[in-house]
Amino acid sequence: MTENASVVVGPDEGRSLWQPLPSRGYVTVKLEPENMPYDTFSSGIQVMPSGCEVREHGHKRNHELVFIYEGEGFVEIDGKIDPIMPGTTVLFARNNVHRIVNSGSTDMKMFWVFFPPGLEDWFDAIGKPRQSGEAMPDAFPRPENVAEVMARMRFLPPRNRD
Repeated sequence: MTENASVVVGPDEGRSLWQPLPSRGYVTVKLEPENMPYDTFSSGIQVMPSGCEVREHGHKRNHELVFIYEGEGFVEIDGKIDPIMPGTTVLFARNNVHRIVNSGSTDMKMFWVFFPPGLEDWFDAIGKPRQSGEAMPDAFPRPENVAEVMARMRFLPPRNRD
């Protein structure tokens, strides 16, 4: 791959991973340093079923940009709640504890950009390989070492919730 090369990734291309509870659904990594000439970000999509959520967390060294293109729900950032729907863009800054909840009746579909890259490593650590078109497996828990993985990837843990 040459410097300043453009990359096209088709709808069924990219490394795809089933996600554990509480988000379920799947993530497909579209761009990462391994398949493009840039090392400053990674990106992909996440599909999250109704009633599921991206568990509360934060990032010590990364910013995260999310664009919701289907579904609805809400985002909570450091305790502040905002509705999200198709067309909503959210930028999670470093050290902001946040979560995304699909409170709608359909799948929520999001495009994410993570900079610098690394979110794809998280999905690899907690997910299970997925093939395009495959039926969603039964719900499965996060790995037992999830706290260790979060610490290694410099994630902020969830706040204590009542």
